Amino acid sequence: MRREAKNVQDAGETPDESARGHTSPLTPDALPVVKRMGLVDYEPTWRAMQDFTTQRNDDTADELWLLEHPAVYTLGIAGKAEHLPRAANGIPVVRIDRGGQITYHGPGQVVLYLLVDMKRRGLSVRPLVRLMEQAVIDLLKSHGIDAVFRADAPGVYVNDAKIAALGLRIRRGCCYHGLALNVDMDLAPFRDINPCGYPGLHVTQTRDLGIADTPAEIGAELIEHFLKRLPQANSPRRV
Repeated sequence: MRREAKNVQDAGETPDESARGHTSPLTPDALPVVKRMGLVDYEPTWRAMQDFTTQRNDDTADELWLLEHPAVYTLGIAGKAEHLPRAANGIPVVRIDRGGQITYHGPGQVVLYLLVDMKRRGLSVRPLVRLMEQAVIDLLKSHGIDAVFRADAPGVYVNDAKIAALGLRIRRGCCYHGLALNVDMDLAPFRDINPCGYPGLHVTQTRDLGIADTPAEIGAELIEHFLKRLPQANSPRRV
């Protein structure tokens, strides 16, 4: 049965108690609030991330948004026309403000958005990218799958096929956007684009690697591996 996408404002954004969502963001052991949002439309979610980042202050807790999107292509700020869909397949293209080229989101793909005060956690862009990639690598390793990152093409790869894409936007030392992990989805729309700007790039997903876990289960595992590697929050920064 087809699931209807929800607007982000109606998505049941409830803090995950297991992630200690009520811990003060100002204590060294503070962990982000985790929000499991289900299947939500892309554009209102993106606008909500922008609004959150604009309105946050030194005392705002970091948040992790775990969700899926209906079928949509997103094109980063450096996106080039030659990477756009080669056929009219009815999937909308949304030009957005993250780095990178074009990618595809659809049901069955786990998306983890990071709304993190990077300065408060002592993170710069490259270490955060490596942290995101390593969390996916750790997850796959726990299932007996060897995966790697590539210095020339951010993301996570299994046997030269991309399984996770990532992109960030940094504003005033805080980030939003994040990573997308292919779990159990229709991969065909990737064939109509140059994924992440690479012609002929193959993609894969956890189901095709023999991992039976559902997107919800993989999402929970991804949160766990990400939090294990996320640096502690320092005292509040004052600008």
